[in-house]
Amino acid sequence: MTAEPTAVVRPRNRKQLIVAAAGRVFSERGYHAASMEEIAAGVGITAAALYRHFPNKYALFAECADVMVDRLVAALDEVPADAALTDVLAAVTRVTVAHRASGGVYRWESRYLNREDRHALAAKFAHVVERVADVVRREHPLPDEHLRATAALGAIGSITTHHASIAQRRVEELLLACALRVVATDPTAAAGSAHLVELPTPPVPRTRRSEILAAAIPLFERDGFANVTNGRIAEAVGLVSSAIYRYFPGKADILAAACLQAAALLAQAVEQNLRGVDDPHDALVALTATYVAYSFEHTALTSVANAEIGGLPTALRQTLVIAQREHIAVWEQQLRSARPELDSRQARALVHAGFGVVVEAGRRLRWQDSPAHRDAVAAFLMAALGLCPLVAPGRAKARRLISAERKSHAVEPLA
Repeated sequence: MTAEPTAVVRPRNRKQLIVAAAGRVFSERGYHAASMEEIAAGVGITAAALYRHFPNKYALFAECADVMVDRLVAALDEVPADAALTDVLAAVTRVTVAHRASGGVYRWESRYLNREDRHALAAKFAHVVERVADVVRREHPLPDEHLRATAALGAIGSITTHHASIAQRRVEELLLACALRVVATDPTAAAGSAHLVELPTPPVPRTRRSEILAAAIPLFERDGFANVTNGRIAEAVGLVSSAIYRYFPGKADILAAACLQAAALLAQAVEQNLRGVDDPHDALVALTATYVAYSFEHTALTSVANAEIGGLPTALRQTLVIAQREHIAVWEQQLRSARPELDSRQARALVHAGFGVVVEAGRRLRWQDSPAHRDAVAAFLMAALGLCPLVAPGRAKARRLISAERKSHAVEPLA
């Protein structure tokens, strides 16, 4: 007797499985580079079955962008109103680490939401910041609790932006301790650090190729890479659309070339500001001041790079990834020398946490460049690394003298 074929039972949580898979794809590849077919394959269904749950890619994307913040709100709502700061941040950390692969959507891709959905998402995140800030104010009555809360959330959220392998329990403990240090940091603790370094002078666009790079980045930053056409870039430099192809094979090549030039600028800044610095703590002070200065002076480029590199073709992205890894390796080496108890994975996670602090604190400050803002962000970054942000007057003076001697150096354009 032939057995009857077993009926396929549709999982009751299929919609949740779709959102989880979509979150991973959107986080990894970006909104425009992701496809419904790729997301469906991640769930083990056809694209047609996917459309039974979501009418289009935007509807699925909006759901993914909301779900992580909704999880944070729900986790905080379960924490008693009078809970200690450690318990509040631990709840945020657990949720963020548990959904590491898909949790980055709301941080970078929310620019592609329509105005109404974007404002709703911002309101939810503001609620999370407010809840954390209330407890920070109570336990650490220092200036600007909202900025400190936002910086701490940036440290925790950094886990969604990289693939460094580290056990869940270990990374939760590491990020919680990191966030607690950040919220307990006085934003004025690194006063004067903004003046410790000088960045190389950016190259002046002297060729048509370099003019294209300089014109494209502000457009990408304002409207999103996918929404900017070659025609708009060409118009910005006085060319017809077809002329762009004489200088770049495609729009992705423009983005990759601009990011590579920025990486060279940062690498040169690091090299010149570390020259002659032997003490690991002093080196990390210099790295911090350099990275913060770079972030404030090249806001558009760093924002575009953070948001768009993941969607580049593999061949173009690989060179940029290598440059980023080399930069992080410099931090890791100095951090492990300053804190020998850290292993390489912990050190890398803390470096990424420091970068996350810079991003979120900078956003909170609307990237308004001033010595006070640079000092505050530098103090938070050093706290994230687990280091004292203060610089002895003698060392600070020495660093200023070194910087003054290098002030005339400029990076050579790649174009």
